[in-house]
Amino acid sequence: MELVLVRHAQPEWNRGRAAQVDPRLTELGQAQAEQLAACMAGERFDEVLVSTARRARRTAAPVIDTVDAGAVTERAWMHEIHMPASWQGSPAEEVGRAMATARDRSREEWWEGMPGGESFHDFHARVTLGLTNELAEHGVVRDEELLWDVPAEAVDRRLLLVAHAGTNSVILGHLLGLSPEPWEWERFSSAHASITVLRTARIASRHIFSLDRFSDVAHLERVSVTR
Repeated sequence: MELVLVRHAQPEWNRGRAAQVDPRLTELGQAQAEQLAACMAGERFDEVLVSTARRARRTAAPVIDTVDAGAVTERAWMHEIHMPASWQGSPAEEVGRAMATARDRSREEWWEGMPGGESFHDFHARVTLGLTNELAEHGVVRDEELLWDVPAEAVDRRLLLVAHAGTNSVILGHLLGLSPEPWEWERFSSAHASITVLRTARIASRHIFSLDRFSDVAHLERVSVTR
């Protein structure tokens, strides 16, 4: 089985001087999405899964038009960690200061997330449960030794997931058998509109997930690469 993880293109976090919690893409972000779509044109996927966030849906739109997809569905479990709703429309400078200050929090405070937003505990549980259920639909199940049963009919399946830095990082850590940390974004720092690929490999009569590519931006013009 192959999982292709795409991070959304560059979002417009600040519109004017007001912060956006569910932003659209910038003009550069739209160009990144188009370059991504051109790169993936003609590829076959058994299923395309898209986060319900606007930036992910707008990144996925041109891609869906160019790939050969068996099914396309939106998944709420793939949404990025939810920031405080009160940030919507707040002065961008205030939100920027809050984010900068948050980097100096203790590890336990990181686990609790931003005040008024989703905790990392809940975010990690949401993503891993959603992923577990998604893979189980294809008969792919993890055992107590962190090895995966992959039925013969699922070995050649390809899934495309268009999501976020945080969501994709949690997926990576979970499938690679790593202990979770509340700063997964920093462990797996990926570029906008980048491609990450995981493939199953047969080990000990079962399977593991192997990281084949991470944050690949070869399809983007050099001046278009952002984080």
